[in-house]
Amino acid sequence: MSTGQQDWLITPCVQPATIDSGQNRLILSNGLISRCFVTTPNFTTINYSNLVTESSLLRGIKPEATLVVDGQQYAVGGLLGQPDYAYLDPEWIEDLTNDPSTFQFQQYRVNPINTYYPWMQRRHATSTRYPPSGIRLSVDFLAPAKVSAHTSTSVIEPANLQVTIHYDLYQGIPVLAKWIEVNNLGRCEVQLEALSSEILAINEQEKHRLHIESDYAFSQMKTTQWGPDVDYKTQTDYHYQMLLLMTSTYPLGPGVILEPGQTFASFRTFELLHDSDDRERKGLARRKMYRTIAPQVTENPIFMHVRQSNPEAVRLAIDQCASVGFEMVIMTFGSGFNIESEDPDYIAQMKRLADYAHSKGVEIGGYTLMCASRGISPEFNCIDPETRAPGSRFGQSACLASKWTDGYFRRVLNFMDATGMDIIETDGPYHGDVCASKNHIYHHGLEDSQLRQWQACVDFYHQCQQRGIYINSPDHYYLNGSNKCGMGYRETNFSLPRERQILIARQNIYDATYEKTPSMGWMFVPLVEYHGGGEAATFEPLHQHLADYEWHLAQNFGSGVIACYRGPRLYDTEETKAVVKKWVGFYKRYRTLLESDLIHIRRPDGGSIDCMLHVNPVELSPDLTGDTSASQPDSVDTAVGLAMLYNPVRQPQRIRLNLPLYYTGLSKTTWIRRGRGLDMKEGEPACYTIDRDYNVQIEIEMAARSIDYLVVEAD
Repeated sequence: MSTGQQDWLITPCVQPATIDSGQNRLILSNGLISRCFVTTPNFTTINYSNLVTESSLLRGIKPEATLVVDGQQYAVGGLLGQPDYAYLDPEWIEDLTNDPSTFQFQQYRVNPINTYYPWMQRRHATSTRYPPSGIRLSVDFLAPAKVSAHTSTSVIEPANLQVTIHYDLYQGIPVLAKWIEVNNLGRCEVQLEALSSEILAINEQEKHRLHIESDYAFSQMKTTQWGPDVDYKTQTDYHYQMLLLMTSTYPLGPGVILEPGQTFASFRTFELLHDSDDRERKGLARRKMYRTIAPQVTENPIFMHVRQSNPEAVRLAIDQCASVGFEMVIMTFGSGFNIESEDPDYIAQMKRLADYAHSKGVEIGGYTLMCASRGISPEFNCIDPETRAPGSRFGQSACLASKWTDGYFRRVLNFMDATGMDIIETDGPYHGDVCASKNHIYHHGLEDSQLRQWQACVDFYHQCQQRGIYINSPDHYYLNGSNKCGMGYRETNFSLPRERQILIARQNIYDATYEKTPSMGWMFVPLVEYHGGGEAATFEPLHQHLADYEWHLAQNFGSGVIACYRGPRLYDTEETKAVVKKWVGFYKRYRTLLESDLIHIRRPDGGSIDCMLHVNPVELSPDLTGDTSASQPDSVDTAVGLAMLYNPVRQPQRIRLNLPLYYTGLSKTTWIRRGRGLDMKEGEPACYTIDRDYNVQIEIEMAARSIDYLVVEAD
């Protein structure tokens, strides 16, 4: 980091995203990263820099995109003549030449970033601006003269295609998004067979500091490809196979046919430029990216999975949730809940349950199996391209680009509208299955089958967000509106003895929160037997296994991760109820901190104390950076860190804890008070001096099988 520069992960970077122009150059910059283009003799990127590390990513010039139209490949922008692809000398730029066979620069426009999907802040979501602050550069290109289109009479005519490339640069994060529109301005249809929306010749040092993902990447779908660069002739690999060319591209297709007047919009590629190789810092950057561009992931309601959907069972779940502070009831898989029902009596019954839940301050909804692993009929299922028979990765799956989806989406949304329910749990969303059918109404064949099914899925999620519906989806649809996905666990682990499944679940949380915010993933707590295991794995009756039940509550709420508590009830005695209320109360008291970032300190290993630290840095004035003469703090509002301590061992443990406080924003002194998970009693705060590495050393002694916490405060 440059000397004197504030850390954007601690103090928000308020420099706006801007675009400067002059001398045939355009420069996008937000104070953290910049991307520089030339506009003549054609448009191309000539520099892409991390302004924090003062380093450039690029070693060469590539086209801004490539596309295949009616069997012919074309580049969009770019320049020719670079003598060496080991590095890019700025003095070479003026000697580079235009390739007339590429799409040619026409004009550019500048606008604010608009919304990618509808969303309004709700459910304790982090206060943020949506759409995020930033700037959009839109660049138009016209096709070279030789691009042609095929008419119905097989006569080749010139195709008037316009390509628009959009670059979205956000304020406050080192992230740029890029996407492409292809507009058919001609008289004939064309087929867009393939499209690569980003091509970057990255240098050896910066490859591992560049994080790329797209909103079209999920399950087994991959849009980011690292391959060899045939232009790099001075590399050390004898066979020129160094993987230094990054391409963001469709795994298949898109394969769309563009009629005259139609426009195709690609997926979005998001590029995060890291300023460090440190795993924790990279994770913090990625999590801040999600909070900024997909803020719905910060909604984190406390929910229960009720196993039956009859009114008596659901009312009991609602009553118990309301009495202990849970905020949502989900009628889970296997409960009998039928979100596709068009029976007026059933819909009226579900509306009464929704009204009852809302009267108690509880949201409600339920489960649906969308398409993956759901066979409908040979007419509407995905067709395997090899066997030409129904079949998919999950055996049988409905094709989301078939006529069947019209009825499915209509039934589900009508049900949600009629009942006023708030949450939908979409199991089996589109996972990437291809379909070779030629008879499905919404795709032409194999080539566009992935695209059209993905579009149907995300359009449904956008309609849900338009209604304010919370979306649980077991796949990576965050960048298209889903709220939560699985944190990462193996379901059969919940057939293990309780003590083992608890510790493994805490390991799962520890590992997954390097990349996910606590609110982005759910954990699982089956209160009744699940995948076997018998009495040793089961929590019911809850009062008989209260100590183990409390461990699940403590590690989930203590990490800011909401779990699916699946069973008929949350408590069975007043003692059990008190324990649940205790941890819900703890979570709500420190909610802002617990839903903030996690710093990983000691991974659970079953042999000693493990620890995670929540941090929520504040902009501190000079007198709040550690003046020991300041009065002793006593308010939760001054807390900038909360460390959870777990001793899973059956003997007392003692360690000297190195507590890293850099990301709290504190630098000189801090007040730390210790709380006991047993009764939530907190001791008097003590003042600690922060060393030059931003750490404090604390002697920790913990009783056998105990849970404690530390509250870190600013003066």
